Amino acid sequence: MKSIKEMSMEELAAYICRELEKEGIETVLSGGSCVQIYSQGKYTSDDIDLIDRYNGGHTKIKNVMLRLGFKEYNRYFVHDDTSLFIEFPRGPLGVGDAPVSEVASKEEETGILKLLTPTDCIKDRLAAYFHWDDLQSLEQAVWVAEQNEYDMKSVQKWAKNEKEIEKFEIFRSRLKK
Repeated sequence: MKSIKEMSMEELAAYICRELEKEGIETVLSGGSCVQIYSQGKYTSDDIDLIDRYNGGHTKIKNVMLRLGFKEYNRYFVHDDTSLFIEFPRGPLGVGDAPVSEVASKEEETGILKLLTPTDCIKDRLAAYFHWDDLQSLEQAVWVAEQNEYDMKSVQKWAKNEKEIEKFEIFRSRLKK
């Protein structure tokens, strides 16, 4: 088994997912780390956002993270052997106002990494664009869309439900035909 110092972001996230799952806590990677994976590294993140899918409890998560050698710092967990911050945003798992039902997985040497699908990763980035006018998140959604298969109809329907069809059209217009 690799040491934490030798692990890539994906390997570290998979390792943490595996250790939490042993305690009955299912976590799913979201946020910028998903963009990093799906954009083939065009974007890089300095934190790993793992959503506690069923709100298994911060105390249990904290105990696992401490056992793995992490320390709690503000709302993050840090480790001397990695520059990555680990954060556990509260669940339930969702994008905008919509719950997420389908989760992707990626096998790593250190465990199985559960993560948003490319479609939900796009929605996650578009949610930041829709609600906070975050143009960087719009750009990230475009990168993920250009590098992966995804369900455009699902994204469009979701955007309509979020009452953001105009901003969705801006997203669509930025895609390479």
